[in-house]
Amino acid sequence: MDSALIQEGVKRCSFKAFSVWLLVIFAVIGWGVLGGFLVLWKGLNQTGLNDYFGFGLYITADLAIIALGAGAFFTGFLTYVIGKKELKDIINLAVVIGFICYTGAQLVLLLEIGQPIRGWFSFWHPNVHSMLTEVIFCITCYTIVLTVEYVPLILENRQLDKVPELHSFSHNLHEIMVVFAATGTFLSFFHQGSLGGLYGVMFARPFAFREGFFIWPWTFFLFVASAIASGPALTILVCMMVQGITRKQLVRPEAIQLLAKVTGYLLTFYLFFKFLDTWWWATHTAPKMGQGFLDFYHAPYGLWLLIAELGVCGILPALIFLIPKAREDYVWLIIACFLDCAGIVINRFVFTVQNLAAPVLPFDRWEVYVPTWQEWAPTAALVAYGALLLSLSYRYLPVFPREKELNPID
Repeated sequence: MDSALIQEGVKRCSFKAFSVWLLVIFAVIGWGVLGGFLVLWKGLNQTGLNDYFGFGLYITADLAIIALGAGAFFTGFLTYVIGKKELKDIINLAVVIGFICYTGAQLVLLLEIGQPIRGWFSFWHPNVHSMLTEVIFCITCYTIVLTVEYVPLILENRQLDKVPELHSFSHNLHEIMVVFAATGTFLSFFHQGSLGGLYGVMFARPFAFREGFFIWPWTFFLFVASAIASGPALTILVCMMVQGITRKQLVRPEAIQLLAKVTGYLLTFYLFFKFLDTWWWATHTAPKMGQGFLDFYHAPYGLWLLIAELGVCGILPALIFLIPKAREDYVWLIIACFLDCAGIVINRFVFTVQNLAAPVLPFDRWEVYVPTWQEWAPTAALVAYGALLLSLSYRYLPVFPREKELNPID
């Protein structure tokens, strides 16, 4: 039965080996479900959150995976709107990753809000003065868009495609995919920006507060730029990992090189304005609020975080992406993609945790946030959830349309 669901002309591991892999994944997910159950049952006192840290590992992970999920909307924009047809080799993978990231982010939010049974309040009783209202609406709508983009891939399964009605429905969805790509770009742009704008308007938190352009703080645009500079890197990284594990060439090198080159330009663009923003904040914004640059860096949240974010995980991967010989070397390309993704995680961490750890009143002191296992377990389960969906998609769906062409079976 398993082999009947696998695409013709492609080779997969035995069902026994696949089952062992699934057991490992389900073990991690089970650990995460246990941690999440304790949080929902006993409350947020099971976490490291307190009166100082209303945000912690959950929100850090949530913001990071939402940014990394931007590879779906940006790759879709390049493929369907700009017309980079060579990226059709990898667009299905980008959609799967985006779907994983956005659905995973919403699962994490169920734990963060504390009372998920009241999650519908944000839709029925929206606070029109909060950027989070726009964020929750856009994220929900974009998740629906990603679902619509994912459905045709599911319907192209070997057995489902034999049903005439499903085949026709899938074909029609493909014909109007440019509409969903454009809609996804619009929705993702605004919610990525509003997540950054949320921090930029926190005038009581000098580490995050930024001046801006009309009503938008600089962080609005920086969050958008950082997302489109890191999302494609995750897509490339996952593609390279799958190719390494399966020992197959699943995507033509020119598609990967094009996406890597574009990522290099986007990352350079982001870093240029990020350095300008950091310089202006350190020399103008913070001093006007009675704070010095080094006042915001204190162990364990030292200056090393800034160096790691902008130097090691910023400048270094940008150089690798932009130098043709470097990005053509798959080892260096994987390093660049990993560092790019790590940089966005650090960025979201400092805005979330370091921002709250820094004292803002004379009688305050530096606080240290330590997440509990009930926070680490669901975060690990989120990664396992991604591995599960990606594994099932690769095994049973035509995620890589050129796989048969690039790997003919003798």
